[in-house]
Amino acid sequence: MRISTASVAFLACLFTQNEVSAFSIGMNGSNTRSATRLYATAAPEAAVNGSSQKTSTPPKIRLNVPEKARTVISVCTSGTLCTASHMDDIQGAPFGSFVDYVLDDKGNPVLLMNEMSMHTVNIQKSGPEGLVTLFAQLGGPTSSSGVATQGQDVSRCSVTGTIEKIEDTAEDWDAIRMRYGIAHTYADQVMDSPKFHFYRLSPKKIYYVGGFGVSSEWVPPEEYSEATPDILAKDASGIMTRLNRDHAEDLMLTATQILEVKEVDKVRVTGVDRLGMDMRVTCRDPRRKSKLITDEFRVGFRIPVISVEDAKSEVLKVFQEAWEKKNGVTWGDDAVPGADIPMLKTAEDSLM
Repeated sequence: MRISTASVAFLACLFTQNEVSAFSIGMNGSNTRSATRLYATAAPEAAVNGSSQKTSTPPKIRLNVPEKARTVISVCTSGTLCTASHMDDIQGAPFGSFVDYVLDDKGNPVLLMNEMSMHTVNIQKSGPEGLVTLFAQLGGPTSSSGVATQGQDVSRCSVTGTIEKIEDTAEDWDAIRMRYGIAHTYADQVMDSPKFHFYRLSPKKIYYVGGFGVSSEWVPPEEYSEATPDILAKDASGIMTRLNRDHAEDLMLTATQILEVKEVDKVRVTGVDRLGMDMRVTCRDPRRKSKLITDEFRVGFRIPVISVEDAKSEVLKVFQEAWEKKNGVTWGDDAVPGADIPMLKTAEDSLM
């Protein structure tokens, strides 16, 4: 497929000359906008625009909840461990401690703990049936992404279950030591100390929260164990930060031209993964201009991405099509049912 002069003009406004050239070349390659584009449908959520005609195999444009939960726990390498206190004056009260961890092959958190630490004492006194909860949150000091925390406006996950010491005869003992040493370099100095031991948390209940004003859900442990973490997880916060900081105008154009939202006041990207991006759009109520309404949208990529560069390319295609629509640029396949960018409205007035 050729790239139009108008499209090159759009890219020139957005990127440097080298980046435009690279993108123009890419438009002639395998990741180009296809002649017949797919339209995503997902029940019970309603599609934003496009034909009501159903495709036989609608593309998947959202991670499922087990994948999201597994992604949070995989990306984070630290969290808050809550144990039941055994102090006389606070018997049974939740006791929170900051802990580091890695995951075993099944996604079970593995912690290296000092036998004298208060949380370890609580675990030992609670016995093998005692329950603990590990809480991890993306984007903050509990994340390896290096991006500052944004409070409640980030995904988080709580894993509740039993915890037990791992003996050095365990089949995955060597793998655990290696993973922990790589993730937490200080551990090399204490792993062989008789005062430190590895503990494995076996989940019984998992609770996932997508962010402030976003849906939350319990995740079956078996589905969590079988889920695959998203390939973009470690870079998602950085991508979102750049989009929200440097591309406010493009996001506004996407909301008005692609999502067809009126009276847009503010647009923010709240999530990016291999299948697409989540957008939070705040607009003015047409009946009461002083009232703001916040809706959540999912804008899907036409193909799953496998790298940060792929994700940037797909986002640029969304921006490009928004620019084309505003400027009246059309293609031969624009009238084909299902030719629109795959998208869903996932929540209405989500912050009310």
